[in-house]
Amino acid sequence: MTITNNESGTNVQEVADGIYRINTPVHFPNGNGFSYNQYLVVDDKPLLFHTGPRKMFPLIREAVESLIPVEQLRYIAFSHVESDECGSLNEWLAVAPQSQPLCSTVAAMVSITDLADREPRPLAEGESINLGSHVVRWYDAPHLPHAWECGYLMEETTRTLFCGDLFTQGGTDTPALTENDILGPSEAFRQQMDYYSHSKDERALLEKLASTKPTTLACMHGSAWRGDGAALLLKLADELAK
Repeated sequence: MTITNNESGTNVQEVADGIYRINTPVHFPNGNGFSYNQYLVVDDKPLLFHTGPRKMFPLIREAVESLIPVEQLRYIAFSHVESDECGSLNEWLAVAPQSQPLCSTVAAMVSITDLADREPRPLAEGESINLGSHVVRWYDAPHLPHAWECGYLMEETTRTLFCGDLFTQGGTDTPALTENDILGPSEAFRQQMDYYSHSKDERALLEKLASTKPTTLACMHGSAWRGDGAALLLKLADELAK
């Protein structure tokens, strides 16, 4: 792990071949903590998944620049419209003049065409983009866990699913990559916060994501996870059905 900012604790670690987790821990006055992750795919056409909140932009830019010149970024992608997902989108577009927002067709239609300073590249269900040695494919997942425009990218070479707010884990003392249980901690967090929309299509959507057979789950909060991702996604479906 490389610390890129000693004051904030922002750090970078590779979690799959050519895919790096950028992590910033946040400590709250009540003693609780949380973490924010972004994922950088280093390739011919580099992609950043999650922008981070706008006020974290300098920290995350510093971390990206520890790996590549920031102007090389080509795609700024995210799961859904929320501050930690795309709050600094326009800041990234400004420093990476070749880059485009990458999002669902619904996100482009209802928000990003208006919010972004550059036209987005909307992705339809199952549509893929070749980054060089990596290929990412989009899967719509409306309201899983929230937002009509929600969806996820699967990186097919490394079998990495950028799974956003699924498997959110609280706390700051989380390793970049783990093979330990993340379902238990994420379910405990969900029971406290109830941030899921409880869509009637939850199981079908999770089964669709499981069919991609991921071996790395790139979570937005907490550790990324390595193992049988299909089995873990189906276990999540079982928990949500209770």
